Amino acid sequence: MDIVQQIRNYTPCCEQEERDRELILEMLKQDNIFTRDNCAAHMTASAWVVSPAHDRVLMAYHNIYHSWSWLGGHADAERDLLQVALREVREESGLKDIRPVSEDIFSLEVLTVDGHVKNGKYVSSHLHLNVTYLIEADPGDSIRIKPDENSRIGWFTPEGAVESSTEPWFREHIYSKLNRKLFSLQ
Repeated sequence: MDIVQQIRNYTPCCEQEERDRELILEMLKQDNIFTRDNCAAHMTASAWVVSPAHDRVLMAYHNIYHSWSWLGGHADAERDLLQVALREVREESGLKDIRPVSEDIFSLEVLTVDGHVKNGKYVSSHLHLNVTYLIEADPGDSIRIKPDENSRIGWFTPEGAVESSTEPWFREHIYSKLNRKLFSLQ
């Protein structure tokens, strides 16, 4: 099933996801929405990386935002967003043995990205139309930073993952929501 159908079939858990789902579906009508050529908005995929016992969450200290955050990145023309999320976890953490808890979408978000400088070039403010997947990994496996994106990486309790973020909107609306959904699986 293609990503548009997956998003159509996705059942939002809250008003934020309902509204964001509507916007994402509307934006998916644009031809270049899977690439950064669309300067206003583009598709991204994130992962809420948890231990098999679901008692630890992997976070990276993001160099641009100066905050602990989930792992993820741009689709860069890839339409299989689960594969994007898996690729980004491997690239940003060094983890090799990762697996989706489910191939289903775990969460949807439209995220605002403030203008910033990346690789010496200014990137204007824009939207990330984000699909999140729940991914498992072993906290005992070796991890490493990706110096051009993060300066630290580590495992937190689910509550500690939320508290570690310095971005209030993410703490309140995204990471707390992901934990509520995670706890509802147990």
